[in-house]
Amino acid sequence: MAKVIGLGNALVDIMTPLENDDILNEINFPKGSMQLVDGEKSKEILKLTSHLKSSLASGGSAANTIHGIARLGMETAFVGKIGPDKYGEIFKQDLIDSNITPALFQTETETGRAVAMVSPDSERTFGTYLGAAVELSADDITADVFKGYEILHIEGYLVFNEELIETAVKTAKAAGLQVSLDLASFNVVDAKLEFLQRISKQYVDIIFANEEEAKSFTGQDDPEKALEIIAEYAEVSIVKIGKEGSLILKDGQRTKVGIIKAKAIDTTGAGDYYASGFLFGYLSGLGLNKAGQIGALLAGKVIEEMGAQINDSTWEFILKEVELIKAQ
Repeated sequence: MAKVIGLGNALVDIMTPLENDDILNEINFPKGSMQLVDGEKSKEILKLTSHLKSSLASGGSAANTIHGIARLGMETAFVGKIGPDKYGEIFKQDLIDSNITPALFQTETETGRAVAMVSPDSERTFGTYLGAAVELSADDITADVFKGYEILHIEGYLVFNEELIETAVKTAKAAGLQVSLDLASFNVVDAKLEFLQRISKQYVDIIFANEEEAKSFTGQDDPEKALEIIAEYAEVSIVKIGKEGSLILKDGQRTKVGIIKAKAIDTTGAGDYYASGFLFGYLSGLGLNKAGQIGALLAGKVIEEMGAQINDSTWEFILKEVELIKAQ
């Protein structure tokens, strides 16, 4: 069975349900976006939301995806950087408890944290202090890190460190790995479009995007046309189109997959877990349609819970459903 290694920001999510969008307006954050903030701004957001009930969970886009793949039964690892604090311990222990091999580097800087502000309509907006995560560098990446794995999954949030991304994808490809990239957020794509397009063209095999990210990457409003353009950059292109499901294209073969019925509480992690399900199915040789179905299953289940975590009883249901999809 294939082995998957993730590379991303090691963050602890501070999940905070909002009563309305007033706080977002006060801090001038576009709803649904991911905004990078410094330590002081992060503390300001924590103060503004201190009267609300929050919960802690390990997070970060690539880490979420790796968690999902691990729970589906594949061998996984995660590369990131943490600090010597309670958040770092929470993050590392969560990897260990989930049977994910920690490939974590440590620094003296505080572990990164993402305040995930969840609006009443379930849309989430992140104020992300990268902390130690941003200190992950090209010098940390060696061929030994990727030895024994078949695919490297990277989150687009890392593209602000171009040297890190370029070193990682070059090293992974030289070691014989495929590369999977989640574009992460429309504002990330807008900020680093030229670099993302170049890296994708040269090194990436699988690209995940939602409608907004696909539009930013291609300039196309029509997700079908955006899918075709993304396919010029990678062997497999996936555009997630919300309640309409997802579009997948490989070698001219186009597949549309629907969603499962779900009661959305919090959309945090939906795209990350879609990637988990798709990569598991694809690497298991199940084909595009079944891979997309497993992705839709995980995405539908994670949005029924607060935060990017799925509880054990739901995982029991998921694993049974995956077996049914396999048998179709």
